[in-house]
Amino acid sequence: MNLRRVLAGSIPATYLVPIVLLLFVIPFIAAPYQTQLLAYGLVFAIAVLGFNLLLGQTGLLSFGHSAYLGAAAYAAAFLVKYLHVFSMEAFLLAGVLAGFVTAAVFGFVCVRYTRIFFSILTLALSQVLWSLAFKFYAITGGSDGLRVPTPTLLGGLLGAPDDKMAFLARQYYYYVLVIFLLCVAVMWRIVNSPFGKSLQAIRDNEVRAEFVGIRVRRSRWVAFVISGIFTGIAGALWAPLLGQITPEVLYWQQSGEIVFMAVLGGFKSFAGPIVGAVVFNYLKEFVVAHYEYWQFFLGLILVTLVLVLPEGVVGTVSRITHRFREAR
Repeated sequence: MNLRRVLAGSIPATYLVPIVLLLFVIPFIAAPYQTQLLAYGLVFAIAVLGFNLLLGQTGLLSFGHSAYLGAAAYAAAFLVKYLHVFSMEAFLLAGVLAGFVTAAVFGFVCVRYTRIFFSILTLALSQVLWSLAFKFYAITGGSDGLRVPTPTLLGGLLGAPDDKMAFLARQYYYYVLVIFLLCVAVMWRIVNSPFGKSLQAIRDNEVRAEFVGIRVRRSRWVAFVISGIFTGIAGALWAPLLGQITPEVLYWQQSGEIVFMAVLGGFKSFAGPIVGAVVFNYLKEFVVAHYEYWQFFLGLILVTLVLVLPEGVVGTVSRITHRFREAR
């Protein structure tokens, strides 16, 4: 693999190794709460990577990714409540299956449409799951939700300690980090495979792609399912961090935040969604902690950033760096 292309040209290879090393040493130099916030950011980076396979690569804007995120989180909660399983590996397997099944069913319906029709349909279907989570109180706990305790890692080799904060900021953080790096590698391979190039061809010109032999609808459905699987992985990792799974994880606002993360970082680059997820997570935490009407201020900040940085954080930094090098 050519390191100069690892992040689709958006981050130079000389920065890649220091960034990865920094991620590994964060628990030793940052407070436990800050490390836990970064774990949140990495979890959502996995979800936004999956989302951007549709938006950035295929040209499909989905407002329904909260469905796969929430379905995976509930799958982990069901394992705890009904099967008394506390293994993180089982949570991940359940999350992958939940994301796959949900995306496969939704995708069968949604990929028949494009543009605003596709977006509204994904939103509507995700809201169906949200309403079901509220109505089936005996199964989902309704508005009270279901509890997800701290899981065991690696088949029980790393059990859940008494100090949950320390566990989440050290062992669980490294667990999330390794899975995050694996997901980045897999998604990079998908994006730069012949299948990924066919998705880009569909995005640029659907009619021409169909004329050269690309099965457009099937390719979209496969991309939809892969996107759901990545988001399912994120949902399974997110469940122990939340501790309590309620229908709010399925609400459309969660899908909107995923869209904001991709736009904030820059959905036209591979690294953009990753940066956007981490930045959005810290930005939201700061606004919530300092302002009573945090939704207003957060929306104002995000709208301003989108208007000032239309290419996203990564796209803007890349453009400025390129101009600086040309000037030199």
